[in-house]
Amino acid sequence: MTEVLQPVPALHRPDLLAAATAAALAAWPDGVSAPPVEQVEVAEIDPELADTAAFCARYGVGPADSANCVIVAARRGAETTLAACVVLATTRADVNGLVRRRLAARKVSFAPMDTAVSRTGMEYGGITPVGLPADWPLLIDRAVAEHPRVVVGSGLRRSKLWLPGAALAALPAAEVLDTLGT
Repeated sequence: MTEVLQPVPALHRPDLLAAATAAALAAWPDGVSAPPVEQVEVAEIDPELADTAAFCARYGVGPADSANCVIVAARRGAETTLAACVVLATTRADVNGLVRRRLAARKVSFAPMDTAVSRTGMEYGGITPVGLPADWPLLIDRAVAEHPRVVVGSGLRRSKLWLPGAALAALPAAEVLDTLGT
């Protein structure tokens, strides 16, 4: 059974946003570098369906229109750097190749769940690039950045954001990379 979602401007429903996501949207840049914040929408979903495959199946969203944000831990010696990678749901982030080289790390792995949750202030399964710590590298696949309207997490499992890929590419610390998603 497919349910139809009715996204609304995200700032009209801050209750559907993680605190960091709401703060990032409230401080959205007003200018030519990013699409207007009014183009960022949110819709409530069943939190049991927050995982991409279940969400897409229930709500009729194609995986090619959905993006995943994964938090990685890049290690070089005793230093660990947390970063986010955003790729379309039809691909996987090239963590051991492109991400490792871009972050100049000896080893890159997915960050432990408790680290990802505590450092982002977001719920696992709902982590979004909107509102991540400003000093984290944010690596975005070009296919996401060029997508006209992509679905990502809201910071909570009970909702999703819809926004132009260009909005993600305009976030602080964002770097658009070719073939991040493989």
